[in-house]
Amino acid sequence: MEENKLRHVVLFKFNEESSEEDIKKVEDAFIALADKIPLIKDFEWGTNNSPEGLDKGLTHCFLVTFESEADRDAYLPHPEHQAFVEVLKPHLADVTVVDYWAK
Repeated sequence: MEENKLRHVVLFKFNEESSEEDIKKVEDAFIALADKIPLIKDFEWGTNNSPEGLDKGLTHCFLVTFESEADRDAYLPHPEHQAFVEVLKPHLADVTVVDYWAK
């Protein structure tokens, strides 16, 4: 049986004044982390297309998988992650983060 994985779910709402190009830079910077930080075991992302209208303006979902809480904890202050945060900050209106052990 496969071991459980720690999922790190990140949901973004971007500033209204952020352009599509600005948002693309954020997307590309987040996507690049999967190749830059070996602690990331799996990565996927997408944009909201739910018809329910319950997204509270959150448009982007990123799912990052780690093998342990220690790996996740090392990822958060990692210099590459912190560099990504600097790309993100000027465009971020809101963020929600939920971590859970997949069952």
